[in-house]
Amino acid sequence: MKEAEVTPTTVTETSGKTVAKGLSMDDRPTDRQCTIAQPITCTGIGLHSGLTTTVRLVPAPNDTGRTFIRTDLPNTPAIPAKVANVQQTVLSTELITETAQGKAQVRTVEHLLAALLGLGVDNVHIEIDGGEVPLLDGSAQDWATAIASVGITIQTAPRPQWELTEPLWVRQGDAFVAALPAPELRFSYGIDFDVPAIGNQWHSWSPSQTAFIQEIAPARTFGLAHQIEHLQSAGLIKGGSLDNALVCSQAGWLNPPLRFSNEPVRHKLLDLVGDLSLVGHLPTAHYLAYKASHHLHTQLAQQLATIVNPG
Repeated sequence: MKEAEVTPTTVTETSGKTVAKGLSMDDRPTDRQCTIAQPITCTGIGLHSGLTTTVRLVPAPNDTGRTFIRTDLPNTPAIPAKVANVQQTVLSTELITETAQGKAQVRTVEHLLAALLGLGVDNVHIEIDGGEVPLLDGSAQDWATAIASVGITIQTAPRPQWELTEPLWVRQGDAFVAALPAPELRFSYGIDFDVPAIGNQWHSWSPSQTAFIQEIAPARTFGLAHQIEHLQSAGLIKGGSLDNALVCSQAGWLNPPLRFSNEPVRHKLLDLVGDLSLVGHLPTAHYLAYKASHHLHTQLAQQLATIVNPG
């Protein structure tokens, strides 16, 4: 499935060219940008479309950012992974860009983008031959493991550094997502479901303390059994199955075991990381969410983008 064997290690940097096979964004120097060391290819089924697509991650030059490229469309249009390109956020995050031939879009980008941010990849071309990123096992684990196996190359361009000086937040009812000034990067999330097996859960993750690939990446997407029929009738989750999503009923989990006792909230935190990556270079802050959604995540990302890229 991938162009490189999954054998993550750690290699000490030597100036300019060394590949750092680290397992978190803190394994790289914070003052320079990074890309992946070698191409990576994954093929799988999209959660909502049910269609098979192939994604190829390719090293990219300084200041490229994380950019999707639709190889199946005329002139292979590029869709920068920027919050300005967010189209819709119903059960996933979709990006869109206008081209001379019409609109080009890509959906369910959040898991792959979380893995890229979580492992410190600033610049990468994401070639995809369809409109939805494969769900794989429902987590970011396969993406993160593949990136770790080839490693990251430290580039020459400086990496912009931003620190939040004032709180930012968005809310809808009792749901909210906020960015608070903090001395180091941290993500915290809370959920509350009226299903005994999930209930109220919280999780907090700091990249400086534990690696994304161990702490967050394995957490799989989840759904409620009583909602599945409605979602499928609405044309959603055509590619969902017990192999790529956790499903919970009032009686408990239909496909245990869980990878973590609080796997659902860890997955929500994973989604938050992926959605906030659309800011580009994420400011140092404590990002805190409760009962939030892709819609609220990306609304906060829009606020942050005005600070990082004013005007």
